Amino acid sequence: MKIFQGITEIAGQMGIMAGEFKKEGHEVNSYNTFQSYLGYEEHLQYMEKEQIAQIADQLIDQHDLFHFHYAQSLRDDYTDLQRLKGSGKKAVMHHWGNDVRFHDMARVQNPYAYTGDSPPNEYIDYRLKQISSVIEDAIVQDYEVYDYVKDYYKRVHVVPIAIDLSKIQQVKTTPKSVPLLVHAPTNPYFKGTVHVERAIKQLKETHSFRYQRIEHMNHEKAVELYKEADIILDQILCGSYGLLSVETMALGKPVVTFVRDDLLTKFTEVPPVVNANPQTIYETVKGLLDAPETWKEIGQKGRNYVETYHDSKVVAEQIKKIYQTLPAL
Repeated sequence: MKIFQGITEIAGQMGIMAGEFKKEGHEVNSYNTFQSYLGYEEHLQYMEKEQIAQIADQLIDQHDLFHFHYAQSLRDDYTDLQRLKGSGKKAVMHHWGNDVRFHDMARVQNPYAYTGDSPPNEYIDYRLKQISSVIEDAIVQDYEVYDYVKDYYKRVHVVPIAIDLSKIQQVKTTPKSVPLLVHAPTNPYFKGTVHVERAIKQLKETHSFRYQRIEHMNHEKAVELYKEADIILDQILCGSYGLLSVETMALGKPVVTFVRDDLLTKFTEVPPVVNANPQTIYETVKGLLDAPETWKEIGQKGRNYVETYHDSKVVAEQIKKIYQTLPAL
């Protein structure tokens, strides 16, 4: 296959998938218009949106399958999709959350949800209608995102976040006398940092531990710090777990995050995270600090879970099957 991916890299996912498909001999060109301090670069070509728009026709001619991400195609006005229509080529749109998280719907489903990074409802609706008028299939990472797009596409495939386990080895650690708790918010408002740190401040009055907040750090350097942690405190507002949870479960760490009750049963297996929301974060972390003997078992369950569902090889196979069933446009 000659696969195009673009145009926004989310959590290293384009690069990881490109790597897996290149191993199988497919040609994959991944164009990224968004650069951040996280430093995702592998298998990616950086280019400005305007440049991609200018060569859109050329890119369409060069590829036979288009894996778009984050509600974006080759041009802002989606005129490239109209050119793809009737071309006999294949396309799928991969939605990641903030690109489709309708504000009112999110608050009805989850009173803790933060949607400050999402566009206005009207714009989300406009984009989804434009995209789904040509593309019949979408991919989402979990059922938290599924509900926002299910009424627009003929088919919505749920495919977990992928990580390259060859680069993330489980860390064998024993609880320290003064444990380290780590929180790494790419966006403090989305992750619920104010609630996390309120609980940390309260716990400092009764427990001995270190707390480190990691921000604005290259991804590879951040992972090295995660290895030193005893407990990971991730997002407690969204209602489902994200990449940090996956990566640190892979390291064998207990991960505190919030997964909505109504979503727990929709996973093939209940995720082995330590569930907490803003109302329960203090008691949850206190319970962990009071029971260090449980950390190893929780961490091992997390590693096993990631190997089963989030290994890039496993995820690539799921995506390949979707590619094979995509209708010609």
